[in-house]
Amino acid sequence: MFKAILIEKGDDGQRVGIQTLDEAQLPEGDVTVKVECSTLNYKDGLAITGKGPVVKTFPMVPGIDFAGTVESSSSDNYKPGDAVLLNGWGVGEKHWGGLAEKARVDSRWLIPLPKAFNARQAMAIGTAGYTAMLSVMALEREGVTPDQGEVLVTGASGGVGSYAIALLARLGYHVVASTGRTQEADYLQGLGAREVIDRKTLSEPGKPLAKERWAGAIDSVGSHTLANVLAATKYDGTVAACGLAQGMDLPGTVAPFILRDVTLAGVDSVMKPTEARIEAWRRLGELMVPEQIDAITETIGLEAAIDKAGDLLAGKVRGRLVVEVG
Repeated sequence: MFKAILIEKGDDGQRVGIQTLDEAQLPEGDVTVKVECSTLNYKDGLAITGKGPVVKTFPMVPGIDFAGTVESSSSDNYKPGDAVLLNGWGVGEKHWGGLAEKARVDSRWLIPLPKAFNARQAMAIGTAGYTAMLSVMALEREGVTPDQGEVLVTGASGGVGSYAIALLARLGYHVVASTGRTQEADYLQGLGAREVIDRKTLSEPGKPLAKERWAGAIDSVGSHTLANVLAATKYDGTVAACGLAQGMDLPGTVAPFILRDVTLAGVDSVMKPTEARIEAWRRLGELMVPEQIDAITETIGLEAAIDKAGDLLAGKVRGRLVVEVG
């Protein structure tokens, strides 16, 4: 038997609660993991509150991330006792996820837990930090270097934004943070931002082209914010888009692309091939230090995750929420 957050849906709507389940109820998979830590992401908040069509099948255990120890395995790649990590692959959406004491998954979705981190630190980074690293790597691939000027991070107080600032600063970039919580300026500057701006300067409808400012940007917001970021990106600059907190729409024009040679680089973390995942986590191990991870992280128990989901969507959570499951 094990405890899990379970989302159910009936004629009267969605119900969420902590239940004790039998291991026989776990879905198919060739590896069973004793989960030590999970985390609460934006997708998990949408799933738990029912405010977004994230969950594809019911009942569902949410949690798009987890870290723990292999309990049993019929895979040649993992054996009992191995420390493992999972991000994405539809877990917590189409397949039972990590907000539970046990998870059974396809071994191809796992990677070994990087030696640089324990389970709690890996989940403090989680999909948010992993996505931020993929976004930084996208800027690097397109040739954005620290000497080219300011790099903008939108949604700066959130998980992706917090890690993007820390990573870019460690790599020597001049980071400007955009946030709706300017009272968090000290926190953002502590991560490495050299300037903090109010998101209102970017979140309203703007011009097709604005004064060139950004050598590059990492955007987790979308909608008018992304359109305005593109409009102010320098010639031959790159914007890595990895989120849609403001909206899925992109109410802009082709002007930045055809007049300034701007690149819009899409970043998906869910279905990324294993090799790219391992490389992103290797880079994270090189760049992140425990003190920064702790500064970004709040730790809660499984019981608190349901209430915190609403706070997360309301923008009341700074940085990352680690859920200690085991």
